[in-house]
Amino acid sequence: MQFRERAGTVAGMDAPGYMQQALDAARTAAEYGEVPVGAVVVDASSGHVLAVASNRVEQDRDPTAHAEILAIRAAARDLKTPRLSGCDLYVTLEPCAMCAQAIAFARIRRLVFGAYDPKGGGVEHGARVFSQPTCHHAPDVVGGMEEAACAEILKEFFAGLR
Repeated sequence: MQFRERAGTVAGMDAPGYMQQALDAARTAAEYGEVPVGAVVVDASSGHVLAVASNRVEQDRDPTAHAEILAIRAAARDLKTPRLSGCDLYVTLEPCAMCAQAIAFARIRRLVFGAYDPKGGGVEHGARVFSQPTCHHAPDVVGGMEEAACAEILKEFFAGLR
C-alpha cells in the first residue's frame, strides 16, 4: 500500500544521508549547466548505495537522461535485473511523468523526493502516475525530504539563467 508523508525520516534508513548524496549529484549537474537534479538508488535491506546519478540531458543530448532514469539503469545493471523491488530511490525533485513510469516499471520499493514540482511533477502533481488504475506498481512515496535545500539549488540555478 502506498503512503504519503511530508518530510522527516524514513524508518530504519539514513534518509538524510542519501538525500545529501543526491544533493551533491545535483550540484555536479549544475556545474555542467544541467538542471540540478540528483538521484541515488539504495539497496533497502543493506543500505548499500547502488547508483548515484545527476541529470545529463544536455551533455548526452538525450531527453531521457534524467537523474532518476540514469540511476535506475545503473542499479539494474549492477544487480543484473530489470526489477529493483528491494531498492529505494532518493531524488532531489519530484519525478516527472516519464521518470515516475520508469520507477513503476522498475518496481522501486520506496520513492523519497525533496522538492515538489507543481509544473512538471508526475507524482503529486500533473499526471499522478502512481494513482492511475493502469499503473501496475506504486512505490511507497515520501515527499519533502530536505525540501528547502533541494528547492534552493533549483532556484539558484534558474536565477543564474535569467
